Amino acid sequence: MAQSGIEQLYLAYKQDVYRYLCSLTHNTAEAEDLLSETFLRALKRLPFFRGDCAAKTWLFGIARNVWLESLRKRRPALDLDDLLDWYLEDRFATDSDARETLRRVRDLLTQKDERSSRVLYMRAEGYTYAEIAVRLGISENSARVIEHRTRTWLKATLQKEGYWDESK
Repeated sequence: MAQSGIEQLYLAYKQDVYRYLCSLTHNTAEAEDLLSETFLRALKRLPFFRGDCAAKTWLFGIARNVWLESLRKRRPALDLDDLLDWYLEDRFATDSDARETLRRVRDLLTQKDERSSRVLYMRAEGYTYAEIAVRLGISENSARVIEHRTRTWLKATLQKEGYWDESK
């Protein structure tokens, strides 16, 4: 009997996703719960997976959103700066100057138009592209493009200013 797509993904990546969630939560029981939710969402979204990225990357994105949503539910008053730190941490904060870099990111975001900043902040809060599209009255694809362009601009600006070293 052939394995289904989600079974194959689960068997191939459950340990990687679990370790990733453990690194985010620092709690094995919570990571197990989030792992289950991650694969439930993946099951629902599998027909829509276009293969634009690796399956593992796709699953990690789902896992990160599941984790951020769990934070929001538990701590609705969670500081947006903390969420932004967590969201951007793996993209920009690679050295001991992480806090300074993240402060600079927040400053740079004030230079962007409101829509670009809101898209990035909403992604940091765990909103899906579909939710962002509805709230901002834009298409889901526009939300993706705006986020990508804003992150690309941030990275380029941080590189010019010496906050980002591609070799790290």
